[in-house]
Amino acid sequence: MHLDDYTRYDALGLAELVRQKEVSPEELLRAALEAIARVNPRLNAVIDVRDADAREALKRGPPAGPFGGVPFLIKDLVAHAAGVPMELGSRLARGLVLPHDTVLMERFRRSGMVLLGRTNTPEFGNNATTEPLTYGPTRNPWDLSRSPGGSSGGSAAAVASGIVPVAHGNDGGGSLRIPSSLCGVFGLKPTRGRVSVGPDGGEAVNGLGIEHVITRSVRDSAAMLDATQGQAPGDPYFAPPPERPFLEEVRREPGKLRIAISRKAASGVPVHADNVAAVEDAANLCASLGHDIVEAAPVYDDAVLVEAMVSVWCASNAALAEMLGGALGRTLGPDTLEATTWAAVEHGRRMRALDLQAAFAVFNQVSRAVGAFFVDHDVLLTPTVAVPPYPLGVLDSNKPMSAGEWYRHVFTLIPFTPLFNVTGQPGMSVPLHWNAQGLPIGVQFIGRFAEEATLFRLAGQLEKARPWAARRPPVHAANATETSSAS
Repeated sequence: MHLDDYTRYDALGLAELVRQKEVSPEELLRAALEAIARVNPRLNAVIDVRDADAREALKRGPPAGPFGGVPFLIKDLVAHAAGVPMELGSRLARGLVLPHDTVLMERFRRSGMVLLGRTNTPEFGNNATTEPLTYGPTRNPWDLSRSPGGSSGGSAAAVASGIVPVAHGNDGGGSLRIPSSLCGVFGLKPTRGRVSVGPDGGEAVNGLGIEHVITRSVRDSAAMLDATQGQAPGDPYFAPPPERPFLEEVRREPGKLRIAISRKAASGVPVHADNVAAVEDAANLCASLGHDIVEAAPVYDDAVLVEAMVSVWCASNAALAEMLGGALGRTLGPDTLEATTWAAVEHGRRMRALDLQAAFAVFNQVSRAVGAFFVDHDVLLTPTVAVPPYPLGVLDSNKPMSAGEWYRHVFTLIPFTPLFNVTGQPGMSVPLHWNAQGLPIGVQFIGRFAEEATLFRLAGQLEKARPWAARRPPVHAANATETSSAS
């Protein structure tokens, strides 16, 4: 299968070709491997190619499910496969291999996806860029000097560059939405409780972390959520089941929505003119489609919320590092952890149980205020990120600083996404805008709790009105000229 054909289809389209016997899963695998060989040496998006595992899986029979036979990549964090390393972007976890699939990995397999490898991630997912010491930086296919975002930056770069049409990601403060914005692809963070993180834990980052995928098409995201959503036994959170399959929602009209628009960050950090323009452009598009646009935003104390999030993230970092160090017999410190992760671990170790309970109380207060806002508004539209794709090195996680200084530094670039990890609401970054330099600038839409259906309807309408899938970055598998080893 020619790479131009392979990259022209989304995952559902490729799976349909397999069902119609126009191509075989083996041909798709060869195309994906060729795509890796062409672009990955410049991007460093894929850190582990498991072609032997993929071939072995195909020998067991043709994959069933809506994505039967489509190559797939998992982020090196949280969702893991039996016998495949999960190193969390960290020297501390080097060589960590678990003997079982997570619930989500089982569901990925049942959907028909063929696991081909792992994508790069910052250490513990603790950054809005993807530049871990352990594997080096991933580069943005739209401009190799710039970041693809984080923490699902490897997955976003792989999807944007045509390596795979869908890749796993997760989102504890924007880690699906941020790289989707910076790489010009679609990223939806589901509602808390929609996708299980079991069996190794009941929640990720005290409920902030949510699992899903990054895609080029809206329908791939919806179909994958259909395949993976639902509680597993023992899960602590519950999202009400959808009224109908999410894939059906993409084809349904959203009706007339009341969409609030906010250009300003609650923290007061400046928002780049290009990102403001992207929001205004999206608002005008929504208005032209018949939606009501109003100027409004939730009111809450952002400074207090940031301090609460610092407490929760630091406690989570400390607990994770202690668990890994104990399991692998390694000492925590600057030799095994990056400077800012080590600072977060030390901060977490100094915390009292009362500090964590105080943070949860703030989360509750803010969630109540934001929930009340959505009584009168169907959707909130904001920038996804405060600036266009930023240069590599701007978020240096190995630069000595306190945990509070580090998180506040990151927040100057991503003031819009973390709030909705706290509230648990679904949110998506939609690639509707490119600036004068040809760089993608996504916009964020937030829906009410458990109302992914509204977002999928709106996203389907926006995709039809302003399709983006044909836009290709300069570094793309179908237009790359050099070929290198896929290993």
